[in-house]
Amino acid sequence: MPHVEIPDIPHEASVSVHAKQTALVVVDMQHDFVHPDGALYGPEAERAAPVIARLIGRAREAGVRVVYTQDWHADDDPEFTIWGEHALADTWGAEIVEALRPRSGDEVVRKLRYDAFYGTALDHRLRVLGMRELVVVGTVANICVLHTAASAGLRHYQIVMPSDAIAALTPFDHAATLRQVTFLYGGRVTTADGLRFV
Repeated sequence: MPHVEIPDIPHEASVSVHAKQTALVVVDMQHDFVHPDGALYGPEAERAAPVIARLIGRAREAGVRVVYTQDWHADDDPEFTIWGEHALADTWGAEIVEALRPRSGDEVVRKLRYDAFYGTALDHRLRVLGMRELVVVGTVANICVLHTAASAGLRHYQIVMPSDAIAALTPFDHAATLRQVTFLYGGRVTTADGLRFV
């Protein structure tokens, strides 16, 4: 196997977004991915949870719309042949972790596959709300986070990704996600603390 060099990934110390035209999209921060007892637990998702919680707090204070995606599967979902059973509808594993629980007025999108736009009303809701910029955080970086961000980019939303608010299974997957978001979709990368709502 050849040694793989990671290309330079543009990283900005500070990125400003328009609060009234921005949605914070929190991808799949559910028990099965974040909690140690979850079916597909990832330690990095648990690490990212407090970072995301602080970002949600700041977003709400600024009037930014918070949108949650929730992996939501029937018991015969074909995806289980790849990942095993996880995020079964109406189970503990499918619920969003308590520290990040949605509030009244937040949007919750239950999704069928990696991409939160696939087979859902997400794009319609974002358009109705007048959203143009999406801050995408959550887990798993190169799977549901990337596919959702990519789908947003293909729909001409401006994407911002705080690198410390996404969780990956490996450092390579984390870097690959940021590379794809910046290189293919013109997304901007910063940190949660570097994100400014104006």
